[in-house]
Amino acid sequence: MSTGTLLNTDKKTNEATLQSSNNAQNQQTLKGSVTLNGVGLHTGAHVTMTMRPANPGYGIRFQRIDLPEKPVVKADVDFVTDTSRGTTIEHNGARVSTIEHTLSALVGMGVDNVLIELDGPEVPILDGSARQFIEAIESAGIQEQEAKRVVYSIDTNIHYYDPVKNVDMLAVPSTEYQITTLIDFNSPVLGTQHATLKHILEFRDEIGPCRTFCFLHELEYLLDNNLIKGGDVSNAIVVVDKVVSDEELFRLAKVFNKNKIEVKQEGILNNVQLHFPNEPARHKLLDVVGDLALIGYPIKAHIIASRPGHASNVEFARKIKQYIKKNKHLSGVPHYNPNQEAIYDITKIEKALPHKYPFLLVDKIIELSDNHVVGIKNVTFNEHFFQGHFPGNPVMPGVLQIEALAQTGGILALNNYSDPENYDTYFLKIDKVRFKQKVVPGDTLILKLELLNPIRRGICEMRGTAYVGNRLTVEAELVAQIVRKDKK
Repeated sequence: MSTGTLLNTDKKTNEATLQSSNNAQNQQTLKGSVTLNGVGLHTGAHVTMTMRPANPGYGIRFQRIDLPEKPVVKADVDFVTDTSRGTTIEHNGARVSTIEHTLSALVGMGVDNVLIELDGPEVPILDGSARQFIEAIESAGIQEQEAKRVVYSIDTNIHYYDPVKNVDMLAVPSTEYQITTLIDFNSPVLGTQHATLKHILEFRDEIGPCRTFCFLHELEYLLDNNLIKGGDVSNAIVVVDKVVSDEELFRLAKVFNKNKIEVKQEGILNNVQLHFPNEPARHKLLDVVGDLALIGYPIKAHIIASRPGHASNVEFARKIKQYIKKNKHLSGVPHYNPNQEAIYDITKIEKALPHKYPFLLVDKIIELSDNHVVGIKNVTFNEHFFQGHFPGNPVMPGVLQIEALAQTGGILALNNYSDPENYDTYFLKIDKVRFKQKVVPGDTLILKLELLNPIRRGICEMRGTAYVGNRLTVEAELVAQIVRKDKK
């Protein structure tokens, strides 16, 4: 169990902290160190585990401080060596087992960089969920760092299928990191279950407390082969899928050092109260979160996993990592879903900007924060400029692509003003302009502006990029001045 008194137990405080940490634009680490003690599920080793802050870009790494040279192994799919009863990584002589619950807690709490010290070969199982790891992270606190968090958007379907285990996993483009899991063990006790994580903010309360589970026949095999030396009925849900004799219950009670072990009518050993009716499916989702952390990069995608397990999760993580490495240049490309509700529609844009038809070149705003904006321009053959610009071979003028970026940047520049209609933005400089691809009727131009520096004295410096799909069409740096209309 964790040592010390865990702090920050106020629910409203925790929720506010969690929302802030998961929405952070920058990388995050722990404010301080925190220690937990427990037993490894498979090795039975008593382990002390300490999570410590780490520098930006460090990622998640485990250190075996009980070994000579104190070797470190990065939580990366390239170092996975075993997935038979959990996820194990090994590198530089360091082997660490059952890492998935810790990884899921770090992802769920928005922690990017941390060093995890262990004086044994396996992460403590604790109660079989991520709950106590989450509580430890909350007690240490979360610190934002001076480095951007790079999130990779999956812009095409990525599919993995294991015909032997009948596991099917799919990543589809999404503006959020979402996961749906389906389990079906052909068990009358569990039935078919599914669980969904619509936003990572839900992880702490809806997924984190869900415990690992196994079937009684699996438990008997593991016990007979001395493979769960640290097992206990308090750190796993045991599903009873057969008639159990009194002799077998007596043997299990003796193994787990309990006075008595019983079976509930619905087939759960020892009258364990489920946290949720679909707790097994939710725990499978927890495992997916933890194992996909081994990609090494935060992602935006909707993961749909049917009958997942550690082996399939890891193979799927490999496939996603390969895709990201091959398409790293696309990491900053905004994902556009035409069904997504606009933050600014054309009516609101027209009120915010001085431009009017036919020179208003932004149709809607789909993302807006203090330091970035994403707008959409639908290019049609009816545009007035196509009448004389390359007749017979219409191409959107490059200068108008820059103007569309500038207008989108105007929305960003005025975002912190309560009365943007009383201000105008005038561009002082346009630099480092590069045109990469032509834009033609039928294209949807995705316009992205990011602040290069905080706005000071009305001067706004931005980097602008425009895309058609995932193809970069133009990039430039723009400098604008915000001027009140009555002071021109």
